[in-house]
Amino acid sequence: MKSRSQSIRKLVLIAIFTALSTVLYHLKFPLPMIFPEFLDIQFSNLPVLIGGLTLGPLSGVIIVILRCLIKLPFTSTAGIGELADVLIGIAVVLGSGLYYKFNRTKKGGIIALLISSVFWVISAVLANYFIIMPFYLKAYGFEGVLGSIKKVIEGINEENFMAYYILYAVIPFNLLLSTLVNTITYFVYKKISVLAKEFYEK
Repeated sequence: MKSRSQSIRKLVLIAIFTALSTVLYHLKFPLPMIFPEFLDIQFSNLPVLIGGLTLGPLSGVIIVILRCLIKLPFTSTAGIGELADVLIGIAVVLGSGLYYKFNRTKKGGIIALLISSVFWVISAVLANYFIIMPFYLKAYGFEGVLGSIKKVIEGINEENFMAYYILYAVIPFNLLLSTLVNTITYFVYKKISVLAKEFYEK
């Protein structure tokens, strides 16, 4: 049974991972020659993944939600972007965290990260199709949105817009981003998890 001090130390770790995730959320950069300029590379899900694998999937979900609440007052998308990020983050940390919880081996960790990428891409496609892009189309109009996308996606027009956007922007972008985050997680997780467990279980 967990002691009160262990519970407090776990909350401290959740707070640390949340703070790191929030900071990394703001350290972002676009790849305008490859993807639409509003798709930014950022590594805020790195602490989420490490926290979820170390402390359990529920802790990872808490980190995602807290990060969103901290960022929400500074939103530039009326909360739509944050909502999508929460859905993607929860899908990623639940998929990987639940698998790793019952398969805590090196092989289990690799499979958990692969699951993370699959859930990441699927949830990103759904979020963009049903939440993000409808918001941008309503806020800026079709021509306003198309202007920044057609620079990098040849042949996109009103008839094929969503299919092209998903196929040539959302899927490759999120596959790249999830691969980068999961690769870093693979190399740093063990050291961070050992330190976290020493702090949490002492």
